[in-house]
Amino acid sequence: MPQFDPTFYPSQLFWLYATFILFYVLLSVFAMPKIGGVLEERQRKIDDNLDKASQLKAEAEAAIAVYEKALAESRAEAHQLLRSSTEALAKQAEARQKELGERLAEQIKTGEARIVAAKDQALAQVRDVASEVAKLATAKLTGLALDDAKIGLAVTSALQERR
Repeated sequence: MPQFDPTFYPSQLFWLYATFILFYVLLSVFAMPKIGGVLEERQRKIDDNLDKASQLKAEAEAAIAVYEKALAESRAEAHQLLRSSTEALAKQAEARQKELGERLAEQIKTGEARIVAAKDQALAQVRDVASEVAKLATAKLTGLALDDAKIGLAVTSALQERR
């Protein structure tokens, strides 16, 4: 093999250096600037995207702050509305309860008055019935006819003793 023959070493080294220098020059003149330009463009795009991302992040944080502020205001307003509604309903319920209490008190007074009237009427009828029974019983037992006024006084005094 001629590559391993030491007599060919100097020419092989020459062509090695020549091709290396030629590739180095070609790469440094043509390929490296293009690669460098691509890398610089890529870095610029990355930086632009990072700037946009930080800008969007700041906008998002501002929007979140506005949203949270609006949410807090809405909650405060809702709590205030709930509190005022609760107070209004409590006042309304209190007024209704007072009105109902007054109406029931009036009905109780009316009922008591009717009871007293019915009791008086019943007692009057009891007096009449008791007077009639006493008159008939006295007439049957003793055979005497008593005066209605005397029998009425006796029944009245007997009823007053029972009270």
